[in-house]
Amino acid sequence: MSNLSKLEFMALDIFGNNYLPWVLDAEFHLDAKGLGDTIKEGNEASSQDRAKAVIFLRHHIDEGLKSEDLTLKDPFQLWTSLKERYDHLKATVLPRARRGWMHLRLQDYKTISEYNSIVYRIISQLKLCGEPMNDEDMLEKTLSTFHASIWFYSSNTVKRALRNILS
Repeated sequence: MSNLSKLEFMALDIFGNNYLPWVLDAEFHLDAKGLGDTIKEGNEASSQDRAKAVIFLRHHIDEGLKSEDLTLKDPFQLWTSLKERYDHLKATVLPRARRGWMHLRLQDYKTISEYNSIVYRIISQLKLCGEPMNDEDMLEKTLSTFHASIWFYSSNTVKRALRNILS
């Protein structure tokens, strides 16, 4: 049977392909509902808050996962179970994102918009894995991928102009 009520964000799929963004979404929504502490170790949440958190989490996971963790009635236990199952995905996402960042070149894309989309996707993957990135890293990457004949024009003026565009 499918979920009858609307999801606030995409449910965690059984393979964990969307685990990293799902964790952020779940944490934000639990915090917004005043239930953020229920997934932390040693929490002293009321049984009513723990029940609300479990219902919310189970509503946002794949049906197959629900049946695997059917007996877990504490949100911290459910959260920990999912973390143990899928947190290792960072070890596969991070090298892939680093490789994508290393081989990223502006001239490989038809439009700046397409390039920006890829840049932000890679940066979000790096940040989800705990790798810090900032605007200077993006600028340096973009400028370093310009063709050699264009590189001459990448003076401080161009860098300042690009910073203004990015902000």
